[in-house]
Amino acid sequence: MVMMHKWLLPLLGSLWLAGCSDNNWRTTDVSEFMPDLDFELVDENGRDVSAEDYLGKNTILYFGYTHCPDVCPITLAGLATAIRKVDAEVRDDIQVLFVSVDPGRDTPDVMKRYTNYFGPQFIGLTGSTAQIDELTNRYRITYEYGDKDEEGNYDVSHSSAAFAFNKQGEAEFMIRDSDPTANVVADLSRLAKRG
Repeated sequence: MVMMHKWLLPLLGSLWLAGCSDNNWRTTDVSEFMPDLDFELVDENGRDVSAEDYLGKNTILYFGYTHCPDVCPITLAGLATAIRKVDAEVRDDIQVLFVSVDPGRDTPDVMKRYTNYFGPQFIGLTGSTAQIDELTNRYRITYEYGDKDEEGNYDVSHSSAAFAFNKQGEAEFMIRDSDPTANVVADLSRLAKRG
């Protein structure tokens, strides 16, 4: 029978737990089933861009539209708050790509004015309906246009989840409205510090 020192078992247990906790996000881990960042769109400056243009920084991908009365501004403001709470030395390694699901109204100029409200980390992206559909299908995001009112205005129902990718464009975790800001800050900090 092999004898173990009294201190060896607790040490092995704590190392095992440390290894396990290192792989757990406080938000929702999506690394096993979400695809890498991949798209071809138009940025808020009117340039054709692809996902490769945004590699090298940790990326949060969020789908919405600028005429959104509630969910989008609340979600983007929450992300802005979380980013401001991340340590200053890693804050510049985070970018938020806000992809419009309403390309008919969300021109590059409109997107740029909108993202400027939230901070320098926010970048608006738009494109053709086909490009948007390809990207939303890739990440299993649904959206639907409501009926137009007498003045031609309409709402767009859409998901409120945001997806975080590492600097190589690999999916890591999903942020939901119900996630406490402290958890989002912790996960963004950890993602940024991992390099």
